[in-house]
Amino acid sequence: MKNRSLWLVVAALAIIAAPLVIPGLGGEFKGADDRGSEAISDARPGYKPWFEPLWKPPSGEVETGLFALQAAIGAGLVGYVIGRRAGQKNVAH
Repeated sequence: MKNRSLWLVVAALAIIAAPLVIPGLGGEFKGADDRGSEAISDARPGYKPWFEPLWKPPSGEVETGLFALQAAIGAGLVGYVIGRRAGQKNVAH
């Protein structure tokens, strides 16, 4: 069991380090929104969006923080539901 855990940690570190070490694997991190906007701009240079956002965060850091908060809330909710269901199965038996 210890050997398997060690290999999982090594694999996780390799996945994290690969884009930073190997050139051409995307050292610059961009989200799907940025890549989608770039693809649209390349395909149709004169394209204008149908609407503008209702609120734009003051900086990229705020936007990233809000995204991380959203992900944390979602992960907490999913973890709660899974834990609750697992607990109900243990009580029922």
